[in-house]
Amino acid sequence: MVEGFFTTGAIKDLYGDFKITTCGRCVSAWFIMLTYIFMLAWLGVTAFTSLPVYMYFNLWTICRNATIVDGANLCLDLRQYGIVTIGEEKKVCTASESFIKMCDSNELNMTFHLFIVALAGAGAAVIAMVHYLMVLSANWAYVKDACRMQKYEDIKSKEEQELHDIHSTRSKERLNAYT
Repeated sequence: MVEGFFTTGAIKDLYGDFKITTCGRCVSAWFIMLTYIFMLAWLGVTAFTSLPVYMYFNLWTICRNATIVDGANLCLDLRQYGIVTIGEEKKVCTASESFIKMCDSNELNMTFHLFIVALAGAGAAVIAMVHYLMVLSANWAYVKDACRMQKYEDIKSKEEQELHDIHSTRSKERLNAYT
């Protein structure tokens, strides 16, 4: 609302014609920069929420395969996700009792779906930020073009006034010459 107030209709009502203040330009540029920073932040959130989705998908796949293939000992190495250091060897294998309990619990399924929802929300926020950035950039271009057009109109009006003054002065001179 602040950006819209300083760059569009409120200024038009205040000055009568389209005029833009320096404050309006600065506010518009500041909002573009702020939106760009927020978009990069949400892009980072989206990237970091994709990692748990990938990890839970692999875990869910191992759980599903362990129930299909009896007797297979499938293992998930936690070092590949960066959860434990490379020097430690921590594996979660399907032969353990705790792994079977984890696969049968509702918490794994619920957590997987919640991470998917978080990823979708972060992705939607990135799309919204990109859209808002495009709108702000278009408004910036419109304001810049309108300022140039206003300068052109001012120069044109001054030239027309000068031509009118010159013409009226010559008309008075001619009228005085006849009398």
